Amino acid sequence: MFAPRLRLITLLCATLIAGCGTPMVNPVTGETERTVMDEAAEVKAGQEAHQQVLQEYGRYDNAALQNYVNGIGQKLAAQSHRAHLRWTFTVLDSPEINAFALPGGYVYVTRGIMAYMDSEAELAGVLGHEIGHVTARHGAQRATRQQTAGLGVLAATVLGAVLEGQGVRGATDLASQVSQTAAAGFIASYSRDQELQADQLGAEYLARTQYDPRNMVDVIALLKNQERFAAELARAEGRQPPSGPSWLASHPSNDQRLAHILSVADVYKGQYTDDGRTRYLNAINGMRFGDSPAQGLVRGQAFLHPELDVALTAPAGWKVINGSDAVTLVNAAGDAGLVMQLAPAQAGSDHSAVIRQMLQPVSGQTSTRTLNGLKATHFNGVVRTAQGAQSAARATVVSGPGGRTYLLRYVARNAQALQGALAQVQAAEGSFRAMTAADRRAAQPWSVRTVAFPKGGFAELARQSPLSPQAEAHLRLINSLYGANRQPAVGQVVKTVR
Repeated sequence: MFAPRLRLITLLCATLIAGCGTPMVNPVTGETERTVMDEAAEVKAGQEAHQQVLQEYGRYDNAALQNYVNGIGQKLAAQSHRAHLRWTFTVLDSPEINAFALPGGYVYVTRGIMAYMDSEAELAGVLGHEIGHVTARHGAQRATRQQTAGLGVLAATVLGAVLEGQGVRGATDLASQVSQTAAAGFIASYSRDQELQADQLGAEYLARTQYDPRNMVDVIALLKNQERFAAELARAEGRQPPSGPSWLASHPSNDQRLAHILSVADVYKGQYTDDGRTRYLNAINGMRFGDSPAQGLVRGQAFLHPELDVALTAPAGWKVINGSDAVTLVNAAGDAGLVMQLAPAQAGSDHSAVIRQMLQPVSGQTSTRTLNGLKATHFNGVVRTAQGAQSAARATVVSGPGGRTYLLRYVARNAQALQGALAQVQAAEGSFRAMTAADRRAAQPWSVRTVAFPKGGFAELARQSPLSPQAEAHLRLINSLYGANRQPAVGQVVKTVR
């Protein structure tokens, strides 16, 4: 939850290369292209940004799974057009549906995307596509275009790739962070031709390593189904379907991609008998699913953070959104809510100082109170916004467990919306607490488990799973059967969440 912001912009600005570029032969096309980022610069930018990615997301703490993914990636990279690079493949500790690459040979998949894939060949399809972006130097090409446009050599290389990889959760958060600190051009997605070329290269690398390139089609299908499920779940809960950047949104249309991959796969016809499903399911058995304790956990209407020892409960019908630097409780109408933020260390623990630094008050009143035994100060008045305007504001500063200080900010579309939801906002604020014994029992992490498909089908698995709501549909989704009118054979190994 309170992970550091992604600081790739500052980092990559430091690697800016002056001048109009030098000629370099593209290892994939064999054509000479002018570039502002030669191979040494690619590697340097990738090495430095790699540390920032690990700091932002975290490396998933499972050596066996890391070795498994790295082994598949290395096998694919050895058959690529840039086998000489020192390739690095990393599983990130994130529930997001995400995969991206940095220049110089750094490729990432999240445990989030791995939970939805069903075979080693599908994983190879994702890795092969990202390897293709690196081998064709798409990041360097984009950096060159940005500099030509007068924007400097910022590796959208990185930012575009990260945005490309955002799934249903997190994309809007990252986009807003970027928009506050960089020109919009820095987050442009890959071009249609670059995406199709990465698909073609991925298919070629799969075929060279005896994976059927048609598995790339399965990856598109499972990701599209994931978006359909998220949209249908939102509608069932009376919310707007998720929008904004996603892994698929930055790519060519699915129909176009499907036709292109199928035509490419026809070129690499062969006897592909082993998709590695058994190996893959063995590798991800026990892998964490959803939020982790380090990020905070959403359990029904409650937000629980075992490491920070804090909890917050949303009113019935409200939505809990666990962002990278804040938790937001939003009402059903989507026009009012409560935002909880951890006050930065430099703000100190004095409530008045925190109010001055985080709210920039122009006028107003403060009053002392307690929230479940925790010292708190409530502010009601006028503050100065980031744009310099003045706005009415209400917020509460709380001294939480472990000497940490939190800001609970009332938010609403307008004064009327806030007034209508005020009692519920105050109830949400009043739920802020140190975690109780019941909270700690509820805060157990979930994991992917492989089991024999029972006679009772997905309905039986759903009754034994903590997934809610629409647990049966969700289990179908992670088993690549979403929307399908069929079930696996009894006894077949499938995935569930426990």
